[in-house]
Formats: sequence, structure tokens, C-alpha cells
Amino acid sequence: MKVLGRVLLIVLLILVLLVIGGVVYALDLTRGPLPQTSGELRVPGLQDRVEIIRDANGVPHIYASNLHDLFFAQGFTQAQDRWWQMEFFRRTGNGQIQQLTGKTESLMGTDIFIRTVGWRRAAERDVANYDGETMIHLQEFSDGVNAYIMNRVPGDLAFEYGVLGLTGVNIPIEPWTPADTLVWAKVMQWDLGGNYDNEEYRQSFIDQLGQDMFNDFFPGWPFGDKPTIVREEDLPITAESASAGKLTTASAPEPTREDRIVAAGSIPLGTNFILGDGEGLGSNNWVVSGSRTASGRPLLANDPHLGIQMPSIWYEIGLHCQPVSDACPMDVTGFAFSPSPAVIIGHNTNIAWGVTNVGPDTQDLYRIQVNPDNELQYRWNGEWRDMTVRDETINFGDGAAPVTIRVRETHLGPIINDNAYDRETGAISGFNNDDPVALRWTALDPGTLFEAVFRVDLATNWEEFRDALRLWDSPSQNFIYADIEGNIGYQTPSNMPIRAEGESGLVPSDCAEDACTWQGYIPFDDLPRIFNPERGYIATANQAVVPLQYYDQVADELGAGKNYIISQEWAVGYRGQRISELLEASSEHTIESFRAIQGDNKLIPAEELAPALAALEIDDQTLAEARDWMLEWDYQLHMSSARAALWMLFYRRLVADTFDDQLAAIDDRGNGNPWQLYVLARLANDPENVWWDDITTSGATETANDILRRALQEALGDARTQLGEDRNAWNWGALHTATFVSNPLGLSGIDLIENLVNRGPVADSGGGPAVNATSWSFSRSDPFDTRSLPSMRMIVDVGAFENSLSIHTTGQSGHPFSPHYADMIDRWRTIEYHPQLWTREQVQSAAAETLTLVPGG
Repeated sequence: MKVLGRVLLIVLLILVLLVIGGVVYALDLTRGPLPQTSGELRVPGLQDRVEIIRDANGVPHIYASNLHDLFFAQGFTQAQDRWWQMEFFRRTGNGQIQQLTGKTESLMGTDIFIRTVGWRRAAERDVANYDGETMIHLQEFSDGVNAYIMNRVPGDLAFEYGVLGLTGVNIPIEPWTPADTLVWAKVMQWDLGGNYDNEEYRQSFIDQLGQDMFNDFFPGWPFGDKPTIVREEDLPITAESASAGKLTTASAPEPTREDRIVAAGSIPLGTNFILGDGEGLGSNNWVVSGSRTASGRPLLANDPHLGIQMPSIWYEIGLHCQPVSDACPMDVTGFAFSPSPAVIIGHNTNIAWGVTNVGPDTQDLYRIQVNPDNELQYRWNGEWRDMTVRDETINFGDGAAPVTIRVRETHLGPIINDNAYDRETGAISGFNNDDPVALRWTALDPGTLFEAVFRVDLATNWEEFRDALRLWDSPSQNFIYADIEGNIGYQTPSNMPIRAEGESGLVPSDCAEDACTWQGYIPFDDLPRIFNPERGYIATANQAVVPLQYYDQVADELGAGKNYIISQEWAVGYRGQRISELLEASSEHTIESFRAIQGDNKLIPAEELAPALAALEIDDQTLAEARDWMLEWDYQLHMSSARAALWMLFYRRLVADTFDDQLAAIDDRGNGNPWQLYVLARLANDPENVWWDDITTSGATETANDILRRALQEALGDARTQLGEDRNAWNWGALHTATFVSNPLGLSGIDLIENLVNRGPVADSGGGPAVNATSWSFSRSDPFDTRSLPSMRMIVDVGAFENSLSIHTTGQSGHPFSPHYADMIDRWRTIEYHPQLWTREQVQSAAAETLTLVPGG
């Protein structure tokens, strides 16, 4: 994405400024946006004094006497540290990215698409749907943001305004509103629940390569081999949520259940704009009861895996009423998103919680038949039905002429393949009447997400926690729970579509009547949950949520003849398997043992493939010796490991040599995600499978042994070329690095600018299938660079909260010249933490800066 078209002008202006006394200007450009974080500030809109205490990491703890001031000060504080990030997220959600960058060919399609889907319109519908108390808190947060941003010039808010201004981009500061927070929620809901284009990919794959190759490339999820989140012994889901019950519902014949679960796998994810993409976009969390800890108290851990970026997606914060009372009950610490109030992941005085992504199938595509005599009508229930049409005008920050598109909507949702943008000509196609498809998506329904967020922060027990999650409509998350009474639990929330019989949700549907569309949502009390399992732990890592028997129970409860499947696109289960193994290995877990689990780098698929590699006949003695040396590996992707480097070079070549020749038919390449590594281990047991044959060679039919040898020979050459002849000097970290990129300047293509705002590359451990899930994409030009990662790590000692630890990827500040812009990177990559402060005494003793806000101004 080249967002700055006037490269020579920028460089020239910077040089001129430096030559003619630009030192003063440069200081103002770089230091001017740094906020005041100590002393006293008078701020209009406050009701009472507020104290903001920051520790040596820049983590603020806010103390206020009332909820109004608490959320007001949160908005003020997050704007101080992260205003540019907030602005970028808002503009993204609004489909206004080019108002920040100027007209940019690579972004035009993105703005058109977001406007078409209508994230902002959906956020505004949510505003009308929220209860009064939630709207009050969202407005309080907005007022605090505005108290900071509206009385400052752009250059005093963010470095980016000054640099973009040099290119002729004019960005007026607009007030923050509750709808801006809620449009950020739409961004999250899309990135964590968007799977619509998987349907088109599946159909194209089957059409070009056939059902048999599809089934081999996308095998069903390995039930029985990898652990689900909810286990068989946790069934049935009852009013008591107890795991001691036994499965009592009648099971349908096994083939019937298997027919409903097909083709889970590594299909490329949808257009994900902020949080990242790929199968590595997931998370880990787990909780153990006191029966498995040395202290006898529950321990809870969480590390969400999101796209790598600068600054971190997370903002750590403590929100404390002082004193805590019925009128001001908030006392919570954890992680927030900069555009939103409250805490998303963390703990309060009584409970702790963490989340991972469920990945439910909440989007379906419907092929629309347009009336040939009226392109604003479509066939439904045997009749022509009117569409609605709206205009969307796209403006550009550099003053380019606005572009207006017309968006058609059906009762299902918008037609998303109108207005195709041609980058070469700049033309926009207008209406597509040849093969239009409409998008049905749960998050286009009016929602109540932040109503749930506030209630979770205030929950004091399991019942209140679950009641709060009844309002968590999207995106669906695997919530784990622990409380100071020693209870642990798990809950899946959100709107899960019930599909009509015969409607899989896997490919675009030809449905054109009410009888075959969604039949409602699975009731909350029938969604998966666990409470105090006898095994003493719960672990989630984006694997299949439930065993197959669960669907029999739901069908018995709600009626047969419908499709209740939550999803068919799970993580393959390597991380869930490894976490469960490590949890079961001890009944004396501590914070240190949890820290070791979060940093575990084991590559299980390599262990699964190793027998085939060991049995491989190799005549070349040098190659055979290299193979034997490589097989001495402990399967840990430590950044210092030489064998890990060779294994990963081998994997890259093996994925390409096995898959790329056939995938070229659908304009795709193997990316080496965990599902593809799993498939390779399966195919090794079928050495004459058609996938092994290289269709680009003539007169030969390759087998598994041929491709394994070829990939190994190529990898050895790659290692010598890239890492040198001395294999003892090889290391995985030389290949696998993390670069934290700031939007949009970090993608400008100008080294001078990028070096100011980006950080890295730095050597990194781990990999996509490992618990320490620093994911790669082999199909890219930089195949081992980290694409998604554990975006934060948290370990909570429930009942002794002052012992808890946390870290996120970069630093608290979004200002490139702040000492807290990148001060967490080294600790993050080496699995180090800082104390997650809790008590007032802890916070006070660790205080580095204290800012007092007082009413007036």
C-alpha cells in the first residue's frame, strides 16, 4: 500500500526544513504530540478530581469518585496515548481510509467494500438499540476523548498529521461519538467472524480440482484425535452446567453426524483489515482450578493471536472507583481497545476472564436473481421484491474529486459484488446483474455488544457473568472464567444461525425463499458451556468447540431437520492438544509453569511427519546425513535453534512442491498454515495420492518419497545460501522475524518515514501451530516473517490478584518518539512480563507519573 504519492516532494521538504533551521520544526513535529502525564490539568466536563497514576511501563490506573468521571478520564487518557490509532480505526470502520491517505488505488476497493457492507450504518442502528445506561457510558467516554482532541491542533495530537500534511492531505479533527466506538466494534466483528469468501473459494476449488482432491486438502476436523473444548464428559448442557452428567440424548447414526461435518480446513479467510488474517488469527486461553495449582487457587491465562501492528492493538489500563460503592461499582484492570471504554479482558475484585475466537459461521452468501426488466428488484418467494438503494460518497484527504457509488440492498443484506474497482483504469463497474450475491451477516442485525462489556466488568459471580454474556451478540468468543470462590467455567455466547435443512453455509446458496434461509439463532442456554469440570481445567485454542454428540442434544432440544452446526472452520487442534498435555502433566501449576506454557514452541506437525522422513531412502550421503541431523531436533521452534531453521526451510519447500502445481488452477499457493502441515502428515501415509504428483513434469508420476527428497535437497541448498555453510551457526530467528508496522506511514515506501514509525525486524521464536503462535505465510515474498502473534499475554492469580503478570507487544504509547512506544517488544518476544498492578498500594508504590485532572478550564 503506497499511501504517499508525492515521494520527491516529501523528501525535498524535509531536507529543506532541516537545512534552513528545521530543528525547531522537527522538535515540534516529533515532540509536540507527547501528552502531559504529570502535574495538574483543568478539564471542562469533569464533576470531581480524577487521579491518573502511570507506572514505569506507562500503564495508567485511573481513580475517580463517580462513573461519569471514570469513563470520561478513560477516553481522555486513551486519546492522549493512542489518538492516531483511534482515528485510523474510526476511518477504517467508516470506509474513509482515503480521507487519511489521499486518493490511493490500492485502497479504493477497500473503502468501496466497507461502504457497501455498511459498517457505519450498522453501528448507527446499534446506537438506537442500546439501553440508556450503556449509551450514557459511551457518551461519557466520547466526552473525555473530545475534551482532549477538540482544543488541540492536529500536529499536537499525532506526528502523522504533520507528515501527511506535507503531502497535501488535510485531515480535520472531528468530534468522537458513541457511533465511532460502535463502528470499531463492527471492525472487530468482521475481522473475527468474517468467512463469506471462503464459500466462493470452496466452490472454485471443487469446480477446478474436483471433490476428491478437495476432500484430501480439506479433511474433516480430527474428532477423537485432538481435544475439543467441551468434552464428551461435559455433556449434556444442563441448567446446572455441571460436567458430571452423562450423555443421555439418543445419538444419530455416526455417518449422519459425519455428513453434517465436512471440509473444515485452511481456506483463506475474508478481507480482514485491522486484526490480521490467516489461520494463525486465533488465541489461547486456559484456566485451572485449585486442585491443579500449588496455591490451591485458580490460575487463568490468555494470549489472543492477532495481526502484527504498531502500536499494539491492546491498551492496558486500570479503572477504579474510589471508593467502590453501589453508585460507583467499577474496580477492574486488564486490556482495552483504544476506541472503546471499559476493559475487554482482565479481572475485577471477584472474577477473572479471558477470550479466544470461536470462529462461528455467521456469514452466508445468497445468489440473487435480478429482474431483467428492473435491476432494482430480485426474485423472492416466487415474486419480484424491491431492493433499497443508497448512495455512498467517498471523499479524499488530498482534495481529489469525490466518487459516489450506489449500493443495492436486499432483505438479506447488501449485494457485495456491485461496484467492482479496476485499478488499471480507475473505473467502477456499477451494478452487477450477471452473478450478484447478497451477504447475510449476524452483525448487521442491531447489537448489544458493549452492554455486555460493561456488565462483564461488573459481574461478581458465574450467574452474573453468564447473564452479561447473553448480550454478547458478536463476535463469538470462547470465554473462560474463574472466581475467588474457586470456581472455573466456560461459555460460548453470541448469535449462532440455525440453517434450514440442506443449507450447509459452506458454499453460496441458491435459496430464494423464506423456507431455506436462517431459521433464527440457537438459544443462549443451549450454547456450549462448562462449569467446574472434574478434570480441573478448561483449555481453548480455536479448536472445535464441541464433540459431535452436542449436535444430537441440540436437535433433540430444538427439533430435528435443521442445521445447528456452529462452524466447520476450526484451528486444526495442535495448540489445544499441546496445552492440554502440559496442563495434565502437573497438579502443582504455578505462574511460572503457565509462563512456560505460553512460551512453548513445540511444532507437533513436524513430530507427526518425522516417521515418514526417517524411513525415506536417500542415496546421497550428504543429504542423508543432513536428514539424520535434522531429525535429532526436539521440535521446539526456539529462535536460537539451528535444526528448527532447516526444518522450516524444508517445510516451505515441501508445501510448495506438494501443493502449488495443482493450486495454480485456482490462482492460489500453499501458505504453510497449520492445516496444510496437518494434511502433509496425513498424505505421507498415502504415498501415491494424486497430490504428490507434480503435474508440471512429463513422463513421470511422483510419489511422496520423490517430493520429500526433492524438498529436503532444496531446503539444504536454501540453508547454505541464506544462513551459511556452518550449520551450527544457523538459527530460526535469522529467518523468523517480527516487524511492527504503523498505519499508514509505515507502508509509505519511504525508508526515512518508515524507520521513524516502524520497529524491527527482531528475531522471534515460535510458529503458527505452536502455543507461542507467531504465524507465517509461505506464499508471501518474505515467507517466514511474523504475520500474526500473541498480541498480549496475561496470567491471573485469582484470589491473589496482586501476583498477576501481563505484557503486550509494543508499548502503551502510539507516539513514535515516546519512551513507551516500543519498550515492551524485547520482553514480549522473550516471554517476559511486568506485574499487572492491582491494589492501590501496589499502584502507588510503582508510580512513575501522576496526573490529576480537575474540573474547570
